[in-house]
Amino acid sequence: MKANGVDCSDALDLVEDQNDAVSVKASRDLKEGDVVANISKTACLTVKTSGAREMIESAELDGPLALSVAIMYERGLGQESPWAGYLQILPFQEDLPLVWPLDELDSLLSGTEIHKDVKKDHGLVYEDWEENIVPLISLLPENVDPGSFGIKEYLAAKSLIASRSFEIDDYHGWGMVPLADLFNHKTGEEDVHFTAELPHSESDSEADETDNSDAASAATDEEDETSKEDSSMLQDDVSSLEMIMVKNVPAGAEVYNTYGLIGNAALLHRYGFTELNNLYNIVNIDLDLVTEWSTSSFTTRYTRARLALFKKLGYNSEYFEVSSTGEPEAELLMLLNILLLPDDTYNKLDLALTGDCVSKEGREITIGKHKVVFGESCSSDVLLTDGVCEALLAIVDKREGLYGTSSSLEDDVVKVESCVLPRDRRLYHSLVLRVSERRILEKLRSNVRERLGEVSGGKRRKKMNSKS
Repeated sequence: MKANGVDCSDALDLVEDQNDAVSVKASRDLKEGDVVANISKTACLTVKTSGAREMIESAELDGPLALSVAIMYERGLGQESPWAGYLQILPFQEDLPLVWPLDELDSLLSGTEIHKDVKKDHGLVYEDWEENIVPLISLLPENVDPGSFGIKEYLAAKSLIASRSFEIDDYHGWGMVPLADLFNHKTGEEDVHFTAELPHSESDSEADETDNSDAASAATDEEDETSKEDSSMLQDDVSSLEMIMVKNVPAGAEVYNTYGLIGNAALLHRYGFTELNNLYNIVNIDLDLVTEWSTSSFTTRYTRARLALFKKLGYNSEYFEVSSTGEPEAELLMLLNILLLPDDTYNKLDLALTGDCVSKEGREITIGKHKVVFGESCSSDVLLTDGVCEALLAIVDKREGLYGTSSSLEDDVVKVESCVLPRDRRLYHSLVLRVSERRILEKLRSNVRERLGEVSGGKRRKKMNSKS
């Protein structure tokens, strides 16, 4: 690897398991601050380093779309590509939901956070391919296989970019970084950190050029072009990227990178896997579900008027987050309170919001014994009235219903435990995602029922009379 600009410490072992998956382990004790890899920027597969650069820039492509073209082009070169060895190490594609057949998306992900998003991604990717990739096929050199620019190949390239690319610098943008992309992820457990060069700050000479803009504007087109080329040559240097240990790792242990503190929905969507007992899971409750509940409890006209008031107060959310501990977002509780306001309170609040300048008093209502000002933070305990709790239970039932009625949470847990990897990989990660979401909904139910004072038998406890 060193001959290709990738210098890997002999303290790292690249280990391939029986499923052809590669992990990185410490061959000896590693200490915080150790530099375990040094990677030249010219070793990275980017738009700027690819043989497809001129074609990409002529087509005015950028971002992931441009990098996808670079990957497909280099794959199409086969052994002639400078990255032939690297591309052979990579899988053809990462098994993200993006590359799953549509029937599997519907059967495995229905009701989950990512089901609709992934199906939308499928449509957009196909449109991108038809509009931007197909026209390039006729422009390919004879030594590039046009079959490398098919829809499956484009999906494969997109999956690799989503799961393996790194941001290198302002000049190169995002790219594929050999070795750095072999470290597996572990949420909240970063052992090694990828360091890229910081963006160049404005130089004194650039500041001088700004001060003398009149003189600069008189330069010829040829001089401008030469200046741009010189600038590109300066930026397209051979400086390197580093992988640096951020904690001690004993010999024999796997060395992990991290993609951030993200839940299973994002992990599966972007990287193709999930983690059991992920502390950063969330569930979203769409505004449409709240609207559906309201129109079933009140009238459509009533619901529209209350939602309009909600937006007048400055709230614009289309979905509401429920945390891993089952705590609903305050904005959802605000909305439910608005939907449950007595008519006289609603009318007074709506009237107060008709002017250009609305005072704090105009946004204030009384909930129980507390004054609440819409648009300001408020304790969930105040917002969780009995009516709001009852509404939440009904809405959670609707959210749970999106998974279908064929299996319960308990059934899903049993299915997870019976999965055999890697054979059942897609089923396993889909189930882990669904279980993590359903557990959050169950926690929300439990929290709400506790607030309502229910017991396991479903009977309401008698309220204690408060003493003054």
